[in-house]
Amino acid sequence: MKLTLRTILILGLAVLLTACPKTKEEQDLSDTLLQYDTVIRWAQWDAAVDFIAPDYLEEHPVTRLDLDRLRLFRVTQYSVRSAIPTDNEKGKSLIQVVEIRMFNKNQARERVVIDEQIWKFNEENERWQLHSGLPDPTKGR
Repeated sequence: MKLTLRTILILGLAVLLTACPKTKEEQDLSDTLLQYDTVIRWAQWDAAVDFIAPDYLEEHPVTRLDLDRLRLFRVTQYSVRSAIPTDNEKGKSLIQVVEIRMFNKNQARERVVIDEQIWKFNEENERWQLHSGLPDPTKGR
């Protein structure tokens, strides 16, 4: 059996995560990321907007054009490339880089989008929220 570096990293991360007891915030983050992953994989773009922090949406509204553009795509792969937790005076956050493969239904062509997500824990409603917007298929290759 040939083990790739990715497989070894995933197995190592799984061992570490099961060995360490999770706090409520860590469990909430894990649950939120899994839910977001599922929503994106099924291309449920309207539901994905619900993960975005209201203050971020106020400054960077998601337009109908943005959603219509995303609806042209079917997600074929969602792979987490890196996840870096941070904890500073502004609170807990996570920077996650994800590779999303998206198939354009009209052009019959696949795009690879690198989505850098910034997740922050909101103390008021005790929820992890996205502070970086939805994936942008115009920036894919």
